[in-house]
Amino acid sequence: MRNETSYGNGFFQIIKGVVIALAISIVWSVIFANILRFASISDKVIYPVNQTVKVLAVCIGAFLSVRGEKGFLKGIAIGLLFSALSYLTFSALGGDFSLSWLIIVELLLSAFAGVICGALAVNLKKSV
Repeated sequence: MRNETSYGNGFFQIIKGVVIALAISIVWSVIFANILRFASISDKVIYPVNQTVKVLAVCIGAFLSVRGEKGFLKGIAIGLLFSALSYLTFSALGGDFSLSWLIIVELLLSAFAGVICGALAVNLKKSV
């Protein structure tokens, strides 16, 4: 069995996963904003689409970065850090740092996605 150093430091795996997830989320937001600009789509669609994209971004970040052991811990770290940095990034871009219960939901959803995808990433890569 390989040790943690053969896959890189767990800290750098987490940072890599968060950066990947943030990049995906920002790119998607720009694309979706342009779609909304030219299409007549209801405002009710925006929140579910954004949450889906954030969950997918955390999953992709975890799958592409988590190696070695303790995938669920690395995954939850990716989910929580992504959620916090995502809130700060998009709040700064929007100029509104107001807090609501939806932030807690987003944090929990990102953490749950990170746990599942981090654990899957480690276990699927072991069998390959």
